[in-house]
Amino acid sequence: MTASPITLRASATRAATARRWSQRLALQLAATDTAIVAATVLIGHLALFGTAQRVATNAEYAAVLPYPAISVGLAVLWLVALAVVDSRDEDEIGTGTTEYRRVIRAGVATLVITIVVGFFLGVDLSRLWAGAVVPVGTALLVVGRSVWRRRLMARRAAGLDSHRVVLLGSTETVVRTALDLARQPGHGYRVVGVALTDGATEGTIAGLRIVGDVDDVPDALRALDADTVIATSSDHLSAERIRDLAWHLDPRHHLVVVPSITDVGGSRIHLRPVAGLPLIHVETPHQAGIGRTMKRLFDVVASCVGLVLLAPVLAVIALLISRDSEGGVFYRQERIGRDGEPFSILKFRSMSADADLRRADLTTDLGKGLFKMADDPRITRVGKVLRRYSLDELPQLVNVLRGEMSLVGPRPALPSEVSEYDRRELRRLAVTPGLSGLWQVSGRSDLEWADGIRLDLYYVENWSMTQDLQILWRTAKAVTSSSGAY
Repeated sequence: MTASPITLRASATRAATARRWSQRLALQLAATDTAIVAATVLIGHLALFGTAQRVATNAEYAAVLPYPAISVGLAVLWLVALAVVDSRDEDEIGTGTTEYRRVIRAGVATLVITIVVGFFLGVDLSRLWAGAVVPVGTALLVVGRSVWRRRLMARRAAGLDSHRVVLLGSTETVVRTALDLARQPGHGYRVVGVALTDGATEGTIAGLRIVGDVDDVPDALRALDADTVIATSSDHLSAERIRDLAWHLDPRHHLVVVPSITDVGGSRIHLRPVAGLPLIHVETPHQAGIGRTMKRLFDVVASCVGLVLLAPVLAVIALLISRDSEGGVFYRQERIGRDGEPFSILKFRSMSADADLRRADLTTDLGKGLFKMADDPRITRVGKVLRRYSLDELPQLVNVLRGEMSLVGPRPALPSEVSEYDRRELRRLAVTPGLSGLWQVSGRSDLEWADGIRLDLYYVENWSMTQDLQILWRTAKAVTSSSGAY
């Protein structure tokens, strides 16, 4: 049997142990949370009060409460809040932002309850103690979760700590879903078998073992030590069959249904059960209103600050370019912006002065998409360094300041590329092009054209300010590693 691009590297850990990875991680997170909360409260107490026997007084009842007891109560309340908001839910840890939001929610609840209780009891609490310990501790808890998530991602990349999955559906949807899951092992789904609704009941497909049809799934889950069945879209898989399948699954097994709609961000999806029907409400994508205003304000402030701080670097780069080869320091080229409006993009020149004239010879027999060559002979010595770390694109901060570009968005395309767009690809022009985007932080020039378009369309359909900040952070890491840049 040939190796499959879908199948992840096999784990040396027993499947029985692998099924308990989420419980083990939840316990590790609980221990980490307890240590962080205890350390934060203790250090905060000692920093503010030292070892002195400070007390909080209640004037009405002439009562006193020692701060050591209050600090212990705060720590216990905090840990209870983390448990109540289910911050260590096995279905949420290790993926998405829900885990972080719940940690923050627990911190806010702890602080509010502490202040409210102190107010109604008339206890004179230290404002510095109440207002500093919880925010600092919450930040440390988020950092702790991030550290554990990085470790989890590394283990999942090695085939560990993942849900063992049996895919159910048509041949086409099963293979497509398996490939999608394999591209992002960090989400923790490792396909170990497939059940087809329109094909063979034994053998292999794309290197994956076929375990039968719908009726064979419960037995296959037990035989393969799998814990999850994912039902993909299929004309042969009705709601009744999925319901019947759920009735025959063990309580420890998970049933996941993939809807026919794809590339929709979680913030746009709302599940509302109505008359026994799980209705999925999908918000219409839009980039207007206050969101666009915030994005533009952020672009203006960030580009101004960037141009001022990077002025010495820009001057040095300009000097190196002028000394390295003949031609101007800057390179201008017409690109297509939002709503199909053309504009002149500004870059540091990284190629020879006759680069555009030589482009036609190099693009012969190339397919559709953005032209990139790993060893482009037109690139100068200084240009190679500039491109490796994306320094040639720094002048585009001027385009951002002008409003022709944004810090984050699909890369601006050439007029010749836009002329080849189909109806779907034209959707990229619905937003302002950017210095960086999902395409760039997900592989840059190493990605295929179709994959890049899919990422750009996902960004257009699911834009948020939070996503922009995440992309900027990933951009810094991608630029530092110079992966996929040429």
